[in-house]
Amino acid sequence: MSDTTPSAPPLSPPPAPTEAPVETSVTWAEAARQDAFAHWLARVTLAHGLEAGSLRVASADASFRRYLRVDATDGATRIVMDAPPAHENCAPFMQVAGLMQQAGLNVPQVLDWDEAQGFMLLTDLGHQTMMSAIDPAQPERNRPLYQTALDQLLPWQQASRPGVLPPYDQALLRRELQLFPDWYLGRHRGVTLNDADTATLNAAFELIVARNLAAPSVYVHRDFMPRNLMMPPRSPAAHGAQHAPLGVLDFQDAVYGPLTYDIASLMRDAFLSWDEEFVLDITIRYWERAKKLGLMDFEDWHHDFGSFWRAVEWMGLQRHLKVAGIFARLTLRDGKPKYLADAPRFIAYIRHTASRYRELTPLLKLIDRIEGTEAATGWAFGRAG
Repeated sequence: MSDTTPSAPPLSPPPAPTEAPVETSVTWAEAARQDAFAHWLARVTLAHGLEAGSLRVASADASFRRYLRVDATDGATRIVMDAPPAHENCAPFMQVAGLMQQAGLNVPQVLDWDEAQGFMLLTDLGHQTMMSAIDPAQPERNRPLYQTALDQLLPWQQASRPGVLPPYDQALLRRELQLFPDWYLGRHRGVTLNDADTATLNAAFELIVARNLAAPSVYVHRDFMPRNLMMPPRSPAAHGAQHAPLGVLDFQDAVYGPLTYDIASLMRDAFLSWDEEFVLDITIRYWERAKKLGLMDFEDWHHDFGSFWRAVEWMGLQRHLKVAGIFARLTLRDGKPKYLADAPRFIAYIRHTASRYRELTPLLKLIDRIEGTEAATGWAFGRAG
């Protein structure tokens, strides 16, 4: 089932990423916020048995949030979320954490929340991400890890109810797509689109939005990938720990939208590329399990994996265009250049998918012209008119 035609070569895994824990002393840009944090920390230290002197930076993400780690007197550690209210709203985190807990997912428990200041004390799901446990050179060895990731994704989707989370609607899908011409093409590549180029992009975006809105809706994590999944104390592949759940993080932007999004996010990763054979392997396993839960009761998805797979590809295309724009924005606006280093992966994903579908040929040609790559020719598995 691997795509081996010249038009869409398999994407080779890169070297294993290095994810040593980032733990440094805590500094503050504003004295007022530092004082507010000191008062809050003193209170929660007494209430939760913390060792305040052990506070250190654990990690930061692509937003204005950062995470601190602190030891507790019970021998465990806790996580502090520092989320300035002027930039971050923690209410969605609280809501989604509750929904995920109700669905049986392994997520951080909120121990204390200073809503006005944007400080939150959480249980600690550990130091090791799923990404750090992956062996990129031997895909089959990672199958148990991805199966364990599905153990968290499927109950989350099965628990879905309309009207609870914000809708992943046409306006949001289109707004995300616009990041690609605004930030990747315009700001990063320095390209000024002419009227014909703009029309090409708009026509492709309309197709992408329409295809994705046709899919059934479920709860969507929106960044379900190995960097946001935490390993349990023992590896799921280890003897006696096969069913230990992965922890789930970075879920505060969850929405109610296309069922295809999170599996596309998991298998077409922002920081790791797999060849088509492994992507199909795990996606088929997801499809088989989702069928048994009634999640594939849509059109011909329950008996035709190819139909479902095409929907996953169209959803992945939307995400790849969006993330290319986000990574450019993180570099050019927010001063985080490490993200843009992964942009070629997303251009490869975009070309890989666009080469499969006739109606996306104009988009492929436009990107090839801008990127200076040779347009793909020939046919690939799944190409449809």
